[in-house]
Amino acid sequence: MDQAAAPKVSFVSLGCPKALVDSERIITRLRAEGYELARKHDGADIVIVNTCGFLDSAKQESLSAIGEAMAENGKVIVTGCMGAEPEQIEQAYPGVLSITGPQQYESVLDAVHRALPPAHNPHVDLVPPQGIKLTPRHYAYLKISEGCNNRCTFCIIPKLRGDLVSRPANDVLREAERLVGAGVKELLVISQDTSAYGVDLKYAESPWKDRQVRAKFLDLARELGELGAWVRLQYVYPYPHVDEVIALMNEGKVLPYLDIPFQHASPEVLKAMKRPAAQDKTLARIKRWREECPDLALRSTFIVGFPGETDADFAYLLDWLDEAEIDRLGCFKYEPVAGATSNAIENPVPEEVKQERYNALMARQQKISARRLKRKVGTRQQIIIDEVGPTVAKGRSKADAPEIDGAVYLTSRRPLRVGEIVTAKIERADQYDLHGSVAGF
Repeated sequence: MDQAAAPKVSFVSLGCPKALVDSERIITRLRAEGYELARKHDGADIVIVNTCGFLDSAKQESLSAIGEAMAENGKVIVTGCMGAEPEQIEQAYPGVLSITGPQQYESVLDAVHRALPPAHNPHVDLVPPQGIKLTPRHYAYLKISEGCNNRCTFCIIPKLRGDLVSRPANDVLREAERLVGAGVKELLVISQDTSAYGVDLKYAESPWKDRQVRAKFLDLARELGELGAWVRLQYVYPYPHVDEVIALMNEGKVLPYLDIPFQHASPEVLKAMKRPAAQDKTLARIKRWREECPDLALRSTFIVGFPGETDADFAYLLDWLDEAEIDRLGCFKYEPVAGATSNAIENPVPEEVKQERYNALMARQQKISARRLKRKVGTRQQIIIDEVGPTVAKGRSKADAPEIDGAVYLTSRRPLRVGEIVTAKIERADQYDLHGSVAGF
């Protein structure tokens, strides 16, 4: 019997890892229904663009991705954060087939079905039980909740994605177990506010194996640590209960790594930003965490040029950085975002001052990062291999998240495999990366 050709979908995923998880879910469903993925727009029957709408620059990137898809294909379905406020998309590209907001998987699938009905054969269209992944096989993002209860003045994510909705603990653990069973060696735990996980569920218990597990940051981290993969905690706000997770790091259950978006250090700026969690005792807590877990790596993001930020506020931030010794840092120049309440704050910072402060902060951080990395020279570190070259392999230590942190470049006497975890001797360091050789497998 002749099989009808499988309908082909081209997919563009923009924005953060949380959007990538949404893309993976949509693709998994489409593959299960017999759709194929096309590498190019012009060879596809339809294009799906998962947009980002967080900053104006991200919106521009999303609009140009939609424009490209319209020009090369003409049949385009738009989803994601920018779809929550569709007017701009409709105005620029009135011919798009459908626009939906973030997490609206069913609406995206309905739009695909309408434009391109599936040619499904359950005997042929097999999909692996862990789903289709857009990340390499050896690591995966594990999204534990949607939305956010915080009301930071510079952010419109609650408007786009709604308030916090946590997944039951056993639901997260089932997905994590499936991923590890499929060969995933590193789980990157993500959400808008990872340490607030379960607040909306009142930390309700759910049955897992032979026990009940609470939907609580600490309990979930402990259970994930039993699955035998690296567990990396990202987007963690410094609420007091984060202190309890440090013990899990010492036990080797989760990686000694915390990604905490501090955003600033000056009390005045933090107040204007309406940042959650008590920030005034942060330096003392970082010191305590490091005493308890000397290997702890801290990553953070900061915003310079927030409306009303004075020279004194910025100087305070630089002094704070010297004391905190953040290992990895991302910096953004403040951008007004349509719908953000920070747009109404007085005394905007001129663009050239933002740029000066950005340059000064990155120069200061380069010194801090180089100093922190130098301490690792002569040590042995476990490294997960991401890429293999003819003479040098590129990997990451426990202190490095994929795509945002530094890398470790290794030579080896025997060929290495992507996804392998090896022991390496660190021989030298530069500002952001380490270099060494494999010392054990």
